[in-house]
Amino acid sequence: MKIGVLALQGAFREHILKLQTLGVDAPEVRLPKHLDDLDALIIPGGESTTMGKLAESFGLLEPLKAFTRTKPAWGTCAGLILLANRAVRQKKGGQPLIGGLDITVDRNFFGRQVDSFEADLEASALAEVAQPEDPHGPFHAIFIRAPAVVEVGPGVQVLTRLPENGPIVAVREGRLLGTAFHPELSDDLRFHRYFLSMVQRL
Repeated sequence: MKIGVLALQGAFREHILKLQTLGVDAPEVRLPKHLDDLDALIIPGGESTTMGKLAESFGLLEPLKAFTRTKPAWGTCAGLILLANRAVRQKKGGQPLIGGLDITVDRNFFGRQVDSFEADLEASALAEVAQPEDPHGPFHAIFIRAPAVVEVGPGVQVLTRLPENGPIVAVREGRLLGTAFHPELSDDLRFHRYFLSMVQRL
């Protein structure tokens, strides 16, 4: 299996290390040709407007759209925003989106960097991929200037939300996965295992 990680900006190195821990080849993606022989793609956290504009300037935006129409992709935090069909509270002039997930994302739902937080999330879908060495129970998630999903289309599966019926923070639609938090900053590999299981089944 070969899973590329978009490496224009943000926390791409952390995703690469997680994939390598799981025995997966994880090349950096910066140019259209880097997509050619990938089985799947991860779009990391970072600054979504910057990532979108860099993708445009590197001639990557349209190849990314073409890739995610046929192959699995996972967006974390900024990556979730980029995979959304719709984003609200955008900066002036908006930002380029890859799209594919039938969701609306609020880019700044939780506020600024100082409003970052951690939370334990119930995600029953992780039980099917958990290994004996993995943590049990809720997934401890790290939110850094995070978005939230404020609207989902009929084909979107809600994987988890914040406790007490809070906002939606992880979704799946077919081959596309999105999380508002940063699993790559956690010691818990279950969300990466879940994505690998998606890739293997599709």
